[in-house]
Amino acid sequence: MWAWLKRLFRIGKAEAHSALDKLEDPVKMTEQGIRDLKANLEKALVAMAEVKAMGIRSKGEVEDYEKKAADYEMKATLLLKKAAAGEMDAAEGDRLAAEALLKKKENEGHAALAKKNQLYYEQNADKLKSNIDDLKKNISKYESELKTLKARAKVSKAQKDINKDLAGIDSDSTVQMLERMKEKVAQEEALAESYGDIASESRSLDEEIEDALDSSSAEMKVKSDLDALKAKIADGE
Repeated sequence: MWAWLKRLFRIGKAEAHSALDKLEDPVKMTEQGIRDLKANLEKALVAMAEVKAMGIRSKGEVEDYEKKAADYEMKATLLLKKAAAGEMDAAEGDRLAAEALLKKKENEGHAALAKKNQLYYEQNADKLKSNIDDLKKNISKYESELKTLKARAKVSKAQKDINKDLAGIDSDSTVQMLERMKEKVAQEEALAESYGDIASESRSLDEEIEDALDSSSAEMKVKSDLDALKAKIADGE
């Protein structure tokens, strides 16, 4: 009873492993994993390009705002100089210079914000680049391992097939074919021996006939010689 249950368990386990092997082909799973990683790499490259573009744009904004701030400061200075030289009303000069300085401060604020954004984008671009480099290394590593895995799979399959043949597994058809060949050869040998016996029997019968005929001829010749000798003796007497 227990032996039967153990055998049933082994059969079920073998079938489960076979089904698992079909569902989870390690080579196909690794290939799919590499394809997924390459798709993620493409997305990461696009993202990094976009972040770099925003960083470059922010850098340009910083330069523009700083240039505008410097320009407004220069204008405020010129207005104050003109007012001091009496070329324009002093109060009006002060008012316009103050407005110019407000514009300068406003652009400096924009420049500071753009600089902050620039640093943020550049830092994230660096992080993305580091992640992309790691992803590329992993893809290269997995592709190399996949080649090894494929080679090992071929070798293991060849070894399995050879070992199955050596162990006699799945060789029933070969054994049956050999047995049929042995039986056929035995039949052919028996048939050849039978024909040989028939031929031998035929030759023996022919030989007996020939021997009988030769014997009769010899007896007749001896009798004839005997009669001739008797006749010769009678004539001499």
